[in-house]
Amino acid sequence: MNRSPASAAPPPAFSRSELRAAARHALRRRAPLWISLAVAVASLGVMLALQFFWLADLERTSSIAVRATQRKLAEGLGKELAYYYKSLAEKALTVHPSYFLPGREAALVALLEHRHGEGIRRLFAVSPQSKMPLILVPDPEKEPGGETAAKQEFIAVWAACSPWTVVAKKTGVVVRPGLHVDERDPAYRVVVKPITDDASHLVGLVGMVLDESYFRNEVLPKAIASSLPHVDKDAELDVWVCDERWQTVIGAGPGCGPKTATRVPLAFVFTGWTVSLNDPRATPEAWARRSFSFNITLSLAIGFVLLCAIGLTLRAAGREMRLAAMKSDFVSNVSHELRTPLASIRVFGELMRLGRVTEPEKVREYGEHIEIEGRRLTQLVDNILDFSRIESGRKVYDLHQADVEAIVRDVVTAFTMRLRGTGFAITIEGPATPLPPLRVDAGAIDHALSNLLDNAVKYSGEGREVAVRLVRSGDEVLIAVRDRGIGIPAGDQKLIFERFHRVSTGAVHEVRGVGLGLAIVDHIVRAHGGSVDVESEPGSGSTFTIHLPIAPPPDRGEALPAPAGGGEATAPVV
Repeated sequence: MNRSPASAAPPPAFSRSELRAAARHALRRRAPLWISLAVAVASLGVMLALQFFWLADLERTSSIAVRATQRKLAEGLGKELAYYYKSLAEKALTVHPSYFLPGREAALVALLEHRHGEGIRRLFAVSPQSKMPLILVPDPEKEPGGETAAKQEFIAVWAACSPWTVVAKKTGVVVRPGLHVDERDPAYRVVVKPITDDASHLVGLVGMVLDESYFRNEVLPKAIASSLPHVDKDAELDVWVCDERWQTVIGAGPGCGPKTATRVPLAFVFTGWTVSLNDPRATPEAWARRSFSFNITLSLAIGFVLLCAIGLTLRAAGREMRLAAMKSDFVSNVSHELRTPLASIRVFGELMRLGRVTEPEKVREYGEHIEIEGRRLTQLVDNILDFSRIESGRKVYDLHQADVEAIVRDVVTAFTMRLRGTGFAITIEGPATPLPPLRVDAGAIDHALSNLLDNAVKYSGEGREVAVRLVRSGDEVLIAVRDRGIGIPAGDQKLIFERFHRVSTGAVHEVRGVGLGLAIVDHIVRAHGGSVDVESEPGSGSTFTIHLPIAPPPDRGEALPAPAGGGEATAPVV
C-alpha cells in the first residue's frame, strides 16, 4: 500500500539536478514508445496526404472520364445516323454509267422511281457532259403548286450540282466519286454521288433531297432508343437534340439542355444539329466532388481507426513496460523484505547459540524477536503464495459458518502481542449485539485483516494508534481498520487495490513492501461476495472497511477467478 507523507512531516525537497536526472530517466524509459508513436503517426500522415492528392487527381480525371463517356455515347448516336443515311444513299444512288447514255432517260427515271422510298424527299439525276436536263423524281410539276412551289428545292439541287459541272468543263475526271453532302440550305439537304466510267470521267450525277420530317419523327427517335437504351429505361441520362437554329427537336423543357451538358454535333448529314447528354442527378464535376468527399471521409475515418489502434497498442506496450518495472521493483522489495527479518533471526540466533545471552529475560526477549520476524516472514510468504494461486486461478476458499467477531479478536490479539514494546496501541470495538454466523473462509478473513493491520502499523508514522471496529449495518457486517498515519492522496485511492501499485511519495521509499497486500485483501473480500473501500486524507490517517454480506454469497465453485482489473498489474504494498 502507498500513503502520502504526514502533514507534520513534509516530503524531502529535491534539487534541480535530481529532478532533471529523474526526468531524463523517465524519458529514456519511454523513448521507444514515443519514437514508435511518432513513426506510426508520421506514416499515417504520409498515407493520408498521398490519399488526398490521389483523390484530388481522381476527382479531376473522373469528371473528364464521365464527360468522355457521355461524348462517346453521343458520337455513337451520330455514327449510327451516319451509317443509316450512307446505307440509304448507296442503295438509292448507285447507278450504272450506261443509264446516262443518250436515249436512256426513261430507263433512268423508272430506276429512280423504283428506288424512291422513306426518308427521301426527292431523287434527281443530271449529266453535265451530255447536257441532260435535270430529272426530278417524283416530278414536282405533278405536285400541288407545281414548279413554283419547288423553286427553293430547284435552287438547292442546282447549287449542289454546280461544283461538278465545273469539274466536267475543266477535266471531267473525278478523283473521289463517293457521297457528298450539301447543306447550304438547311431546308433542303442534298446528297450527291458522281457517276464515273472506267476512266474516272464524270458521266452524270445522282442525288437525293432528304426528308427532314421523317428524320425528325422516325429515324432520330429509333437511333436514340438503340444507341442510348439506358436513357429511356433507367433515366440515368437526359438527351436533347437541337437543330442549327438552336431549337429543341427532342428533349423536355426549354432550350437544348443545361449549359453543363455534353454536346456533340451529328456527322455526315444534319451536321448543324447537336446531341446533348446530361446526368439529371449531377454534373460530372459535382459527381466527382461527391465521390471525392465520400472517399476522403472514408480515408479519414480509416485513419482515425488506425490511429486509435496505434494508440491502444502503444498504451498496451506502455502498460507492459510499467508492469515490467513494477515486477522489477517487486523482486527488489521481496529481496529486501526477506533479507531484513532473516538477518534479525540470524543475529539473535547466533547470540543465543554462542551463549552470549544467559539471562532468562534476554533469552525470552530474543526469542520473541525471532518469533515476530518469523511471523513477518510467514505473512510475506503467504501473500506471495496467495498471489500466485490467484493469478493462476487455483485459489480455493473453504466457506463454512463461522463467528467473525471471534476471528477479528484473535487477529487483534496476535498483533497486540507482536507489537508489545513498540509503543503501538490497537483497540477493538465490538458490535452492540451479537453478530450472526457468516459463511466465510476463516483463514482467508484472518489473512485479509492481518494485511490491513500490517499496513496500518507500517504507515502510522508518529500516530501509533490503530482502531478496529466491528459492526452490523443492514445486511452487512463491517470490519473497519483505522489509523492516524500519513494518509493516501485522493488520486491514488482507486489504485491502491491494484497489484504492485505504490504511490510515488517519500514514504514509500522509507517503508518497504512488495505491493500485494491490498490486492489480496480485495480478492478475498470479493470472493466472499463483499467489497472493501477506503477513506483517507493526507496527514489525517486512513480507514479501510471490509463489507461482508450476511446472506451467503453465490456458489463460486472451487477455483475463484482473479480480481477484476488483474490485467493492469498494480496494487499496494504488503
